[in-house]
Amino acid sequence: MGYQWRHFNIVLCYVILSSGVWTWRTVLWVAIGWTVGISLGMLSCIYVATLHENDLWFSNIKEVEREISFRTECGLYYSYYKQMLRAPSIQQGLSELINDNATESKRTINLLRRMNIYQEVFLGVLYRILPIQAYLEPVYFYIYTVFSLQAVYVIALFITSWLLSGSWLAGALTGVWYILNRVDTTRVEFTISLRENWSLPFFALQIAAITCYLRPHLKPIQQKVVLWLMFLATLCFCLTWQFNQFILLVQALIFFTLDCLDLISTEQVTCLYLVQVSSLLSVWLLQFCNSMILGSLALSFIVAALFVKHFQVRPNTYRMFLLKPQGFDWFQALQLRSDEHIFKFIKSKFGLGPTRDFDASLYLCEEAFGLLPLDTFDRLAGTLLAYPYLVTLIVLLVMLADSSAVGRPPKGRCEARPICMRADVAYNLLHTVFFGLLALGTMRMKYLWTGHMCAFAAYGVCGKELWSLCLNMIHCNTKTKLRLIRYTLPLVILCFLYYKFWPKLMTEVSELREFYDPDTVELMTWISSKTPKKAVFAGSMQLLAGIKLCTGRVLTNHPHYEDRALRERTKQVYQIYAQQSPEEVHGILRAAGADFVVMEDSICYERRHGRGCRLRDLLDLANGHIMDGPGDNDPDLVHATHPRFCESIKTDGPAYTALFTRVFQNKTFHVYKLKRGKKRAKADREPVAMEDRTQ
Repeated sequence: MGYQWRHFNIVLCYVILSSGVWTWRTVLWVAIGWTVGISLGMLSCIYVATLHENDLWFSNIKEVEREISFRTECGLYYSYYKQMLRAPSIQQGLSELINDNATESKRTINLLRRMNIYQEVFLGVLYRILPIQAYLEPVYFYIYTVFSLQAVYVIALFITSWLLSGSWLAGALTGVWYILNRVDTTRVEFTISLRENWSLPFFALQIAAITCYLRPHLKPIQQKVVLWLMFLATLCFCLTWQFNQFILLVQALIFFTLDCLDLISTEQVTCLYLVQVSSLLSVWLLQFCNSMILGSLALSFIVAALFVKHFQVRPNTYRMFLLKPQGFDWFQALQLRSDEHIFKFIKSKFGLGPTRDFDASLYLCEEAFGLLPLDTFDRLAGTLLAYPYLVTLIVLLVMLADSSAVGRPPKGRCEARPICMRADVAYNLLHTVFFGLLALGTMRMKYLWTGHMCAFAAYGVCGKELWSLCLNMIHCNTKTKLRLIRYTLPLVILCFLYYKFWPKLMTEVSELREFYDPDTVELMTWISSKTPKKAVFAGSMQLLAGIKLCTGRVLTNHPHYEDRALRERTKQVYQIYAQQSPEEVHGILRAAGADFVVMEDSICYERRHGRGCRLRDLLDLANGHIMDGPGDNDPDLVHATHPRFCESIKTDGPAYTALFTRVFQNKTFHVYKLKRGKKRAKADREPVAMEDRTQ
């Protein structure tokens, strides 16, 4: 591994210096560039760490409050890191993860197969074997690792723009833009454990490796080293995020387009495909032969593309038609259901599927899965990022169209024609187009786009090709003028950004807030002290993830939604917010093995979403019931025969007290213990003090 990394550094230096003479000035200039890149990466890391500390006063709050700050699925993932640390040994910790019966009640699942939690396992093992326990708390080791990956992310973007433009000033501009557009480039400071925060830095490294690989004049040994780095980055990316297959599918489409346009050689596209295939198959093995990976559209598409490339002699324009039947037959044959909710969401989003599907509606009703808001472009324009990006995008698209019409130059040499599209530039152009379209359609996907947008726009500001084209058009293209523009313009932009945004950054990092969620703290404290350690809790996915982290209790369902059986159970458990009879709800919860159920007023009386998107509305539609409140209803909906469960249970009617006992409540949460059945001792139904109703 060390051998490969040393050679990659040599390759990078060779590529960066390949256009000039190796003089002491050149070496000094490159050394300054690396120093600037690493400094910007560290600055980004310190920046998000400071924001996280100042927003929560993380260093001063209690442990339970720290754990509650890992909201929704973040808490679920962090709980496995905590579990690895508390295990008597590393071997037993791994065994508990492979044979887990606490994440889903009445089921034993292999968490390493189901979820992408190898990073938690790795950090848990690393913390146990390193002599740092006396100096660094486990939670800080975890969050500092994630924040450090932001430094890797910025450095990878820095390298990409440097390779494209030939100037580290482009990298400096990339890093500054990434930091100033933090709202749109990352959300790591408040969603630390999200899988994307682990995977996107490796994705950026992979893009840098692809850019380096597609550069001209690389020697065979250098190509092999870069391919190894590309494989390692792709492997880490795939291993740390469950949505890797969809991202690699988009990337495979980019490779396919480059191949169809004859912008890369057969050897190059084959190697790129094989890197993807080998990474996916490696993850498939590491995840205990996860069928979701083996039957992914990405793997199906790549296999079909390789087959068409090497066994069917047809013009490039017909390749897409050949891929369609072969690419999807494999996926159809495997009869996969784990990720069918993603396809339901996509079909419903474009009006091609049922609009009442509960799983699809959960996504469609969330703002994060809607269209990219227009104010995003206002923010990007405010930092001067949008303007050079759009100009660069339009000019390069015109150049790509011209290059595609003329065809590939002899032996891949761009010198043979006045306007030529380099392969590395073409890849990054198609990358920003494809992922830009993805971000425009789904806001949550913008984090795949905006970071690379910074590197792409910086290339436009500092790149030789674009400025040479502009100077040629006005007949004044000289090396002196070209160099003057390429070095002056980024410095002017950097000075403007410093003048405008440095005071705002200083104000932002000086703002102090404090974590405050007393109701959740009270709930977690009560569960930890007043319920059996093996008690099973039912409730919303988001809350249950926190309950598992803070208390270690068993769950009926959780936010990791990539399993059909779990989705079905979640829909059933959520009937506590539907219009159902107490007998029906009790039967559902007992079938899931629940001992306690937690209901939240914020869901029962939800106002965050409009009518039709509240959770209770989604349940009513799925059950065929008319929704609450004024508004239209579909004609086939009927009135429910029972009131809403989460509201009616608070009346303590006989039908409810016969099956449920209230054991805890505050302003936000209501906890009920399930009775074994309708026939209970009379004493159980008599009023008793709240403190006594805890078992």
